[in-house]
Amino acid sequence: MNNLEGLYRKGIELLRKNPQNQLEARLILLDCFDLTYEDLIKNPKLDVSENAAKRYLHKIGKRQKGYPLSYLTGKKEFWSIPFFVKKGVFIPRPETELIIETVLAVNSVIDPTIADIGTGTGNIAISLAKELPEAKVYASDISKKAIRTAKKNARIQGIKGIQFIHGSIFDPLRRKKLYREFDFILSNPPYVSNEEWENLPDEIKLHEPKRSLVSIDSGLDFIKKMIGSAHKFLKPGGHLIFEIGFGQENKVLDLFSDEWTEIQCRDDLSGIPRVITALYLGQTDICQINK
Repeated sequence: MNNLEGLYRKGIELLRKNPQNQLEARLILLDCFDLTYEDLIKNPKLDVSENAAKRYLHKIGKRQKGYPLSYLTGKKEFWSIPFFVKKGVFIPRPETELIIETVLAVNSVIDPTIADIGTGTGNIAISLAKELPEAKVYASDISKKAIRTAKKNARIQGIKGIQFIHGSIFDPLRRKKLYREFDFILSNPPYVSNEEWENLPDEIKLHEPKRSLVSIDSGLDFIKKMIGSAHKFLKPGGHLIFEIGFGQENKVLDLFSDEWTEIQCRDDLSGIPRVITALYLGQTDICQINK
């Protein structure tokens, strides 16, 4: 018979090549046995069955081979909120929290209307719905699996006001004729080039959805389309806020026309230019919307 402490120590040893082996072994253990950290501290000698021990060691083995931790546990924290994740849906990254910070910093509207393009797990939309409970939020994704996952996360968090819509980039907003409706259009878009994709770690390449990460034209195709059409859906004075990749800052800033002002790029905690914010002046003639 095995006990929790013994399994935990074995997991740590098996994951010794991972920089965060203690944390990962513990998170897998707690998830596998549906425990809290306090449970482990209080009762480390708790016996577990042989089958349960095998399940834990099987997950440890998958993690040894590079299977993402978040897919193993089905959880990823974002904005201090535990999000359900599953294979086939992009795992939220901590640097994307800068989008939330930016919205809260520039927002002056009590009940803003927000669009989250490429919502994934719903982490951006749900985090803002919690921070801005009067907001009207739309969240879209080209992946039906992502939409199902985001809806599940909204239910788990008790968020009822988000409209989740399936479709690519602005197609869902276009179908609903939501022209000039939004105070914010937000996105963590695909911005990795095909060349960069080939050099990514296997943990990402072999397991996370490629279309959530890769965009043609040196990683800028999605961003070009977004900047080119966002004016049709933003109110004058509305903000377009989105994440970019390493080294893309100047190329992205060059994509904005004179219809935009207050264009800035904010650095993430590592000092990397990460989030673009731009205010739409509203100079485009309304007749151009349907073109």
